[in-house]
Amino acid sequence: MQNIGYYNGETGPLEEMRVPMLDRACYFGDGIYEVAVTRNHILYAPQEHLDRFYSSLAFMGIKPPMPEQEFLALLHALIRQVDDGEQLVYWQVSRGVALRGHAFPKDAKPSLWVMIVPARVNDCLAAVPVITLEDTRYLHCNIKTINLIPAVLASQKSAEAGCFESILHRGGRVTECAHSNVHILDGGMLYTAPADNFILKGVARGHLLEACHQLSIPVKEEPYTLETLLQADEVLITSTLAQCVRVSTVDGMPVGGKAAGLTERIQDYLRKRYINATTPA
Repeated sequence: MQNIGYYNGETGPLEEMRVPMLDRACYFGDGIYEVAVTRNHILYAPQEHLDRFYSSLAFMGIKPPMPEQEFLALLHALIRQVDDGEQLVYWQVSRGVALRGHAFPKDAKPSLWVMIVPARVNDCLAAVPVITLEDTRYLHCNIKTINLIPAVLASQKSAEAGCFESILHRGGRVTECAHSNVHILDGGMLYTAPADNFILKGVARGHLLEACHQLSIPVKEEPYTLETLLQADEVLITSTLAQCVRVSTVDGMPVGGKAAGLTERIQDYLRKRYINATTPA
């Protein structure tokens, strides 16, 4: 198959899948999601994605649709049905199907959605332009909810500007991007926003911190300002598909470019990590 969709036990090509109008994902965005990638039909960093997914479900008070290992086996079975070995694997769980009402329905069973399509991980080699926007999201950004309208609007603005991403800030404090984490290298040290309720604790962010540890690059997880970012040696963006890319311009102004060697060492480590973890034994 070229792609595959799954909804509560039913599978088929994405273009043919249908979901109930009364699923709470449709009118409340009442659910949690995750995005991962595969290479050689091998899911990359599955445990990290599952840990965050089940943690988010618990925070939202949504019952898991099945035990973790059973769910992982389902993902593996679906992954093998898509012809292309490099894939984007998206899954979400909503609170279930019920007549519209803001309070949680007492008897609704959680609904599981999975979508798998061919996708390629960014090669990390080309630097990218970005814009900045005020962060107007709510105060639970640490939960990977499917309520994504602020991120959608920010992504649209960056697309209209011909840019890769939007860097968000709250009163000057840099938080993250519309669908990525952002970091800076300065004076040989990596600075990244703390994993509080203003950012999502990205899996790729965790891999970046691992790379810095292995390469003896000191890390500070503390707030920093937009002014600090603009003056940093390098600005880096991490995400599942981008892994780690360097920023070339912010709002049209050149940034970074002063620690290319250090950035390349980090990117090389992350590239090898991905390849080694997704190469058949």
